Amino acid sequence: MASLYDKPVRALMHDMVHDLGLEPDTVISRDRVRSWFKESYPKIKDGTISAHLLRMSVNSKSRVHYGAKPGEDDLFFQVDPKHFRLYQPQNDPAPIYPGDDVEQAVKEEIQELAGEGSPEFAYEKDLQNYLAKNLHLIEPGLSLFQDEGINGLEFPVGGRFIDILATDSEGNYVVIELKVSKGYDRVVGQLLRYMAWIRKNQAEPGQSVRGIIVARHISEDLLLACSGVQGVQLFEYELSVSLTEARLQ
Repeated sequence: MASLYDKPVRALMHDMVHDLGLEPDTVISRDRVRSWFKESYPKIKDGTISAHLLRMSVNSKSRVHYGAKPGEDDLFFQVDPKHFRLYQPQNDPAPIYPGDDVEQAVKEEIQELAGEGSPEFAYEKDLQNYLAKNLHLIEPGLSLFQDEGINGLEFPVGGRFIDILATDSEGNYVVIELKVSKGYDRVVGQLLRYMAWIRKNQAEPGQSVRGIIVARHISEDLLLACSGVQGVQLFEYELSVSLTEARLQ
């Protein structure tokens, strides 16, 4: 998607730092950043602003999804989920970039699948990465949301993250929530909250928002909870492996 203004959002972040006169130790809130953009560049969506804050924060693990580039995207240090300061190379840890093995930082240890030939993904992240590259398996024409280098993996919505934000063949939003094992009824409240956020903060007039839950098993309670909800679909996934014999020379 092309920039809405004559500069991309990553460049506007640098302009904001200069305009607000931020000092190296000045802590700025996400809400203050949004307020600056609302006053100066109102067409830029809250989700895009939040994603760029993470993309340009050297210690944010989420930046690996957003194609952070050395130098031009190393602007902030994330103090906590809602506050940021300027990156200080002499004092702060080395920046995280795409390709870094940050998954080990959030997992105690990679475990083997429970039993040979298990029909489940080992981790939700595995299911997420697979589906993000194969969204056509859910629906023809479904594609990962893209906007100025930001994609729909772990898309930020009000301090939380959508597993996958996609768009369909007609340009409407599709919020996808993943459960690597069993999907219970409580997940529908989470999905509806994400859908409402996208509808309020991201969608343009005329753009619809619907939701999809993907799990290995859909519980009866979840089926019942969604039976009267419009715009929500449920999918169960299955894994299969095929083998081809390698002929010896």
